[in-house]
Amino acid sequence: MQMRFDLIGLFVRDLNAMVRFYRDVVGIPIDWNGEGPYAEFRHEGIRFAMYERDKLPDLLGRTPSYPEGLNGSFELSLNAGEPQNVDSTFEKLTANGAAVVYAPRNEPWHMRSAMIADPEGNLIEIASDFWEA
Repeated sequence: MQMRFDLIGLFVRDLNAMVRFYRDVVGIPIDWNGEGPYAEFRHEGIRFAMYERDKLPDLLGRTPSYPEGLNGSFELSLNAGEPQNVDSTFEKLTANGAAVVYAPRNEPWHMRSAMIADPEGNLIEIASDFWEA
């Protein structure tokens, strides 16, 4: 069997606030009863879930550490398709409360991108498809 990624999971301080952000600001649907410590969004292609940080030490049997401020250890990336969609998606998400990291720009690798952060400082790239040079 070939291995493949199946789930992206975030370990979060405030599950309710993070569910609200990804549901209401980013627009990812979720059927969730509001109870923790776990929430999983409905997302085609890969599962996207969250788990409360304060429950993680019991699960792991030890206490992990977490980055503070803007989390530069990974990014989530939203594909906006055509380059002009990056701008409109960025405007919509920031108008709804996403924190600006950088405004839309053309990248030297032939795509347009912008970056926002969620309430806990996780980076979210808004990226276009690549275009021909």
